[in-house]
Amino acid sequence: MTDDNDEGVDERQDQGLRDRIARSGEDALGKLASDLLESQLVTTAIGRVFEAREKATQAQAVAFGALNLPSAADLERLTRRIRSVSQRLDAIEDGVDKLDRRLGSMSSPASDDTVRSVETGLGKRIGSIEEALAGLTREIAALREGLPDAPRAVPASQERLEVDAPTPAEKARRRKPDAESS
Repeated sequence: MTDDNDEGVDERQDQGLRDRIARSGEDALGKLASDLLESQLVTTAIGRVFEAREKATQAQAVAFGALNLPSAADLERLTRRIRSVSQRLDAIEDGVDKLDRRLGSMSSPASDDTVRSVETGLGKRIGSIEEALAGLTREIAALREGLPDAPRAVPASQERLEVDAPTPAEKARRRKPDAESS
């Protein structure tokens, strides 16, 4: 049992030693980094490296321009532009497809035949309705003639006026003198 305790103590001591070494290593690296960043020489060198990088990028852009080659930024802009045009073209194609389907359903031969058959059917129905109306008119005329005391309707073109018969206004005038003489 003492051996198990000795191993646990050794592991703890090893772990503690590792932690101290790691902490001291981290502290040393942090101090080195802060010393380097505080150093005027290192700061100037880093600034010059970034300036050189910027000049190299500009020189590369000028060289690509002289060779009439696109830069990475030009390619990126072109890619975005092509995507935008592609999306617009897809929307236009969808609209054209919708119009094509609508026009196809309106002007297909099947729909022309359907329109013709509907027109023919309507013409037949109108003809049968007109025949039924003519038959009803004949029946009404026959019933009217069959009535015993019904006055016969005379068309206005065949009416005759009585020439010798006095008008109602003349009848009223004739009565007045008779009333005065009595």
